Amino acid sequence: MAIHPVLSTGRSWARPAGRLLATGAGLVLAATALGSGAAVADPVSGSTGTGPDTASPTPGVSGSTSVGGGAVGAAVPAGSSYVALGDSYSSGTGTRSYLEDGTECLRSTSAFPSLLAAANGYALDLRACSGSVVADVRANQLGALGPDTDLVTLTIGGNDADFTGVITECALPAWASDCDAAVDGAQSFVASTLPARLSGLYAEIRAAAPSAEVVVAGYPRLFMGEDCDALTFFSPEEQARLNTTADQLNSRTSAAAAAAGFTFVDPTSAFTGHAVCDDPEWLNGLSNPVVESYHPNVAGHAQGYAPLVGAAVGTTVTVTDAVLAEAAARGGEQAALQAERAPYDRGVSPAEVDVAQLDEAHDAVERGAAPAE
Repeated sequence: MAIHPVLSTGRSWARPAGRLLATGAGLVLAATALGSGAAVADPVSGSTGTGPDTASPTPGVSGSTSVGGGAVGAAVPAGSSYVALGDSYSSGTGTRSYLEDGTECLRSTSAFPSLLAAANGYALDLRACSGSVVADVRANQLGALGPDTDLVTLTIGGNDADFTGVITECALPAWASDCDAAVDGAQSFVASTLPARLSGLYAEIRAAAPSAEVVVAGYPRLFMGEDCDALTFFSPEEQARLNTTADQLNSRTSAAAAAAGFTFVDPTSAFTGHAVCDDPEWLNGLSNPVVESYHPNVAGHAQGYAPLVGAAVGTTVTVTDAVLAEAAARGGEQAALQAERAPYDRGVSPAEVDVAQLDEAHDAVERGAAPAE
């Protein structure tokens, strides 16, 4: 299990697992050189050896409506026009480095759309924006689609269900929160309201890009049953309920995608063994900056999402150093492209865990003024 301590530098905290290390200036990727010579976690593979990682990803095969063993989607050739829509799980929030495009979208060259495009030679338009809900995709992102669009990928729905708010509620100790009520509300929304929103969005995507292969990706389970963060108070039961909520979100999303004729990719199996506090973890727990909390890190995109989505479009994607370099080299052009649409995105802000509440609860426990559960 990875351990994530509170640092002694003021009120900051960091996560050494998840490819993040603390320095005097904040957090940096563990791939940078360390004077101590200690073994560090590779940002792509998640391995902690000092030598090169030689393991190849083993992506699950995702069908048009199911996970594992289904038919692979139609092959999308090099040179294809690719538009990535959606929220922070597509923009790349959690990967540490972001495009300077005049927005708060937290778009990254380490996001799975960037890696997929670099590996397969696609012409990418990364419209996904951190904090987006279905309405934001409809209002701000669909304009990038057209008759010549060959491939569309999408992650959406988590912010509509206020999953970040639910995580905040459940991360607090029981005396300061009502996790069950928050989870109940999210599950009710996912069951009763979200399906119609997704169906409407999918219909608009198909109308705007009638010839495109469309791949909808789901969300992984965040937790593995233990809490290793100093400022959070998740019980095993709360973690299980949050994982169940992710499963339900994937189930409803998969059904809506199937009805639209889209391919659905479920990352649950790929991320098993790589949840928050696992070793290696592909998902950040409570992080600094807080906006990166509970999002895939570089390994999550490179070893988790990119191979799965690649398989869904009939390709085998292995994210090598060369792929990372190619994705990074495309960053300037991508930033300029997104800067042209910045006015559309400025009304969208990333969803963040309320760390002030967690900090207050942690202080109360430390003073002995409240129980640690």
